[in-house]
Amino acid sequence: MAESVTTLGGPILAVDIGATSIKFCSVDVRGHLLGEVSRIDTPYPCWPATLVDVVARVINQSGRSRAGVGFPGDMVDGRVIEPGNLSRAGGIATPVDESIHHKWHGWAIEDDLQAHCRATVRVVNDATLAAHGYALGVGRELIFTLGTGLGIALVIDGTWQKIRDVGEASYRDLGTYDEVFGEPSRARDMPLWRSQLADAITTFVREFSADLVHVGGGNARHIRAQDLAGVGCRVDFNDNEGTLRGAAQLFCDG
Repeated sequence: MAESVTTLGGPILAVDIGATSIKFCSVDVRGHLLGEVSRIDTPYPCWPATLVDVVARVINQSGRSRAGVGFPGDMVDGRVIEPGNLSRAGGIATPVDESIHHKWHGWAIEDDLQAHCRATVRVVNDATLAAHGYALGVGRELIFTLGTGLGIALVIDGTWQKIRDVGEASYRDLGTYDEVFGEPSRARDMPLWRSQLADAITTFVREFSADLVHVGGGNARHIRAQDLAGVGCRVDFNDNEGTLRGAAQLFCDG
C-alpha cells in the first residue's frame, strides 16, 4: 500500500490470530519478514481473557516494542463486534457457544492487550491486516483471505475502506460465508468449494466495481487461475504471509 513508513522503534511483531492457530513473526518497517513464522494453537474454549493471556505472552516474550495484531472477527475502534469462529467452544467444527459469543461482544481487545503488554499494541480485523499486506495501492482492490473462514477487505487508491464483515453473513442460504468457504467445506468437496468461491468473488467484484482481486491465506494454494478466470477483473495469487507483512502499516505516519 502506501510507501511512507516510519523507522521508529525498530522491528514490529506481527501476530495473525486464526481460528485454528496463531501465527507470529517479526517484520521490518517495510513489512519484510525477519525470520521464520512461528505458530501455536488457538486456545479453546476461547474466552476473551484466555486469548488475551496467550497473545500477550507471545508479544512480551518477543521483546519487541510494537505489535500489530490481526483479529478474526468484525471490529470497530478496537472493540469486537463479532468474534467469528472464536465463539465456537471447541474450534471450527463445533457449534457456537452463546455464552462465549456474548462475552466477546463489545470487548475492548486492543485496550485489554495493551494493558497486559510492554509493547505498543494495535489490533485490527485480520482481513484489514491482510489488505495492508497485499494491496498495491492503485485503483479498487478486493482482498480475499482463505483459511478457516473467509475474509474480505476493500482498498481504494491505497486507502482501506470499511465494509461489512461477511464471515457470519449467509451465502445463498447454504450457510455462512465462513462455513461455506472455510477449511471443512474445502476438505469435504474441493470442486464445489472452488465453484462456489468463484461465484462469490464474481458477485463481490461487481458489487465493489473492483479492478484487481488478491487471493491469499493458507487455502489460496488450492485455487487455480482457471477457477477465477471469469470473475471480471485481474486476479493476483499471493502467499500465506501477507497478513503478517501488513502489521508494519499499522505504525505508518500515514
